[in-house]
Amino acid sequence: METQQSKAMDDSETEQEAGLAETIMARRFYPSVLGSEAWEGYTFSDLEIRIKESTDLYGAVLWPSAMVLCHFLETNRDEYNLTDKNVIELGAGTGLVTIVSSLLGAKVTSTDLPDVLGNLRYNVMRNTKNRCKYIPLVTELFWGPEAEQRFPRATHCFDYILAADVVYAHPYLEELMDTFDHLCQANTQILWAMRFRLDPENSFVERFRQRFHLEELYDLPSLRIKLYRAWTKAEGTKGRGEAAA
Repeated sequence: METQQSKAMDDSETEQEAGLAETIMARRFYPSVLGSEAWEGYTFSDLEIRIKESTDLYGAVLWPSAMVLCHFLETNRDEYNLTDKNVIELGAGTGLVTIVSSLLGAKVTSTDLPDVLGNLRYNVMRNTKNRCKYIPLVTELFWGPEAEQRFPRATHCFDYILAADVVYAHPYLEELMDTFDHLCQANTQILWAMRFRLDPENSFVERFRQRFHLEELYDLPSLRIKLYRAWTKAEGTKGRGEAAA
């Protein structure tokens, strides 16, 4: 009997996960008529968002992790209220997370490498102009020591650090870890979506857990994506209920 009940529960959870993944992916649409410029469409905050990708740049392609994070932000806006919050996005790529966060009322600093910024800035401006309370700041950021130079802790305090699919097989995982560590202060929350591809991603999560408290918010096996919330282990930091207020 217990085995049957356990199987029924597992099947129900699998169906729920598949339904959530399907709902998230359904937010993407494609133009019915191809024009002079290729773009993909997304629906968030009851608005149409048009994203131009740059297929010759790995960081300028929109990956599903960004959609997962955006869906979470929109559907949990009461608990994770971005209105008037200081937000920084790492590895913003095509800008979808920055755009949705701005539509939800955040003051967003959107960061990535210089070769991505042109396309990122185009997408952000195209989709936030006359739509948002705050104009997003798009700026370059090399992970590691430059984070401290560009965003000194004494003058830059972020309520949220957002990241989607920034962890993959690249040589800058330690620099990424240090950047999270530098930007994450006592009342900062990290919301981070990642797709699991290779072993380095698994080991990064374990090393991340040594520095931060880590909570799993979504587990979507059909997309191989997990969404995490994290906050610093430093003394005097707030727990979930206080920090999310």
